[in-house]
Amino acid sequence: MSIFDMFRVKKKLKAPWRKYYTDEEFNIKIPDISLYDQVEKSTGKYPDYKAIEYMGKSITYKKFMKLIDKASISLQKMNVKKGDIITICTPNIPEALIIFYALNKLGAIANMLHPLSSEEEIKNSLLSTKSKYFFFVDMFYDKIKDVIFETDVEKVIFISPADSLNIFMRLAYNISQIGKYKRYPHHKLFMSYRKFMRLSLFTESKPCPKFGRDTPAVILHSGGTSGKPKNVVIQNRSFILAARQEQIMMKNLKAGDCCLAIMPNFHGFGLSVLMHTPLALGCYSILIPKFDSRKFDTLFKETRATCVLGVPTLYEALINCHNEKDLDLSFLKYVVSGGDLLSKKLEDDVNKFLKDHNSKAIITQGYGLSEALAAVTLACDKINKSGSVGIPLAGNYIKIIDPATQKERPYGKVGEIVINSKALMMGYLNDESETNTALQVHKDGHVWLHTGDLGYMDSDGFIFYKGRQKRMIITSGYNVYPSHVEEVIEAHPAVLQCTVVGVPHPYKQEVGRAFIVLNEGYHKLLVKSSIKEHCKKNLAKYMIPQDFVFRKKLPKTKLGKVDFKKLQEDSGEDDE
Repeated sequence: MSIFDMFRVKKKLKAPWRKYYTDEEFNIKIPDISLYDQVEKSTGKYPDYKAIEYMGKSITYKKFMKLIDKASISLQKMNVKKGDIITICTPNIPEALIIFYALNKLGAIANMLHPLSSEEEIKNSLLSTKSKYFFFVDMFYDKIKDVIFETDVEKVIFISPADSLNIFMRLAYNISQIGKYKRYPHHKLFMSYRKFMRLSLFTESKPCPKFGRDTPAVILHSGGTSGKPKNVVIQNRSFILAARQEQIMMKNLKAGDCCLAIMPNFHGFGLSVLMHTPLALGCYSILIPKFDSRKFDTLFKETRATCVLGVPTLYEALINCHNEKDLDLSFLKYVVSGGDLLSKKLEDDVNKFLKDHNSKAIITQGYGLSEALAAVTLACDKINKSGSVGIPLAGNYIKIIDPATQKERPYGKVGEIVINSKALMMGYLNDESETNTALQVHKDGHVWLHTGDLGYMDSDGFIFYKGRQKRMIITSGYNVYPSHVEEVIEAHPAVLQCTVVGVPHPYKQEVGRAFIVLNEGYHKLLVKSSIKEHCKKNLAKYMIPQDFVFRKKLPKTKLGKVDFKKLQEDSGEDDE
């Protein structure tokens, strides 16, 4: 039984945003189908439309579905069953989506992992999810060669970013990579993606298990409200609902339109909004495996994308590009910012840029988090107020509460943002305590997700996001949890104490600055490089602090706690 069905006596929830939806839209229904079913339906309607574009090469819905079905047969041959967890750890390449939907067809669960994760993070993810198989990019073999044998993984399937390129581009890519990274050795644990796909030859598909919307589909990764890494279990229903919600809000998005998938597949926002939703609506997703912000304008000219969603730094990059003299953006319908606060100045600058380049679109904002499959609110078209992150998507409810008492705050008053939705996570994998902290039943009888985020709602139901309760750092749109970084640094034998704070950065918004107190007998000149190497081994690249500052002691508040505010205002110079 779903947690959403456990509490039947519920009070009617307030929804001042109700007026922006029709009755049918507001009372949105979720069909009892899977993600695979939803894409299969699009294939039946638009077999010859593009489903994916990758490095200039297009894959139609019909071809995409054939590749998914072949991959599912190969997975069956490897004895993948309903409920098995399989890890996918790649950039935005077609193979990631092919395997994602092939797993979904079988009722298996895709654990989506960041390819820039450290070797320890990869190992811990494989162990905590008990992953049976591991789809990984071959260029990062060095990252797992020392840890993969410490896991229960039965087979590593290596994918090359060139696997989906045409023969000439593949040849050029392979030549360009000679000597750049170590090739994985011949070993029974390892298999190429091409060999994996050949397992399907001369084999018919076995009957697939019956399952629907309430079956778990994906594991995403989040620090939740506590900052500790967690495995977020998401059902099929969340993706299916999200696709319908975004169709309702983005009314000008039509079959055949395209979304620029710059946000990664291991991010709920990227996987749901930029990949699954377009496929569910007959649109196509332009996969960007490695984004070059300096050529953003050229990317627009080449792709003529209808829709782009990203973090504020993405749009800063766009307005600073000067590669194309006569850039025409008249084809652009939707420009959405999420993942961090969009300043009023940047909002105005982007809107001027869009207008100067013939686009009728304006930049709007959305809000969400992994525990609710990324998108919870959205502003689009005429449903928009400057500075807001929009209204709750159809079927979602938000209220603003006093975190201490759970009493609802009046309109215009800041409090914690809590969410009720049928798209909420099932919970954190094997972590009942943290799940119960995040998902709480209130006196109204409804289950609410406590976000740890602050904001307020106006009388029309628009949400205005004000920041995090915790000390989370957002760098280039990625969430960095200081407590996790501190724990890693303090594991170094030379470190007595470490505190990480976020400091402003002209492009990345924020970066981490680590203030370190060394154990007696160590000197900063002798251990600084060692600490940095320790971080490189145990933290994803974006998590590593930009600055390492050495102190004899850290400032304290009157209560004896580390004074984070003083450290954020600190100039960052070492003590003598």
